[in-house]
Amino acid sequence: MSYFAAAVVREKGGWTAAELSLRGTADVDEVAERLRDIAPDADLSLLFVEADDTYLVILRLDEGENLRVFGSDSAYAEESRLGALLVGDLKTSVTGLDDTEEARPTVTTGDDDNEQPAVDPEADPVGEADLLTDLGIPAQRLLALCAHGGMMPADVTVEICQVLGCVDDVEELREA
Repeated sequence: MSYFAAAVVREKGGWTAAELSLRGTADVDEVAERLRDIAPDADLSLLFVEADDTYLVILRLDEGENLRVFGSDSAYAEESRLGALLVGDLKTSVTGLDDTEEARPTVTTGDDDNEQPAVDPEADPVGEADLLTDLGIPAQRLLALCAHGGMMPADVTVEICQVLGCVDDVEELREA
């Protein structure tokens, strides 16, 4: 299974990005340690792991602490060792949705009478969908991006990084 892992860190000077190797990691805490090592003084560190054009995992550290994880589909844990390492211990339900929000977000197709469920019924997102809310991407938006037909994990990463203002840095890594 192939993967692309991009670390995006915010320090006083703004966002920077670096590719991160996950080879030889034994558990999610070791992945977090590698993310922390990219910029030990960063106030915010994110890791986007895209696997086989199918799965996306986002890890977040605030000031090097408080690891939060979101996975686009729990099936990733069954598909690979890396998937098991990143999302295998997560509960099967997504957290971070307000009780007033619907559990299944919808995407409007332009015709107000024709709303379709945004979440792929086969996908089982896991972890903390609200981990990017304070950065302008609420849980419902993240779930909708991950489930939108035709959106690959790389497309979701690009959408998120556009909101953050670091899309060029991540795309340079991808092209290198």
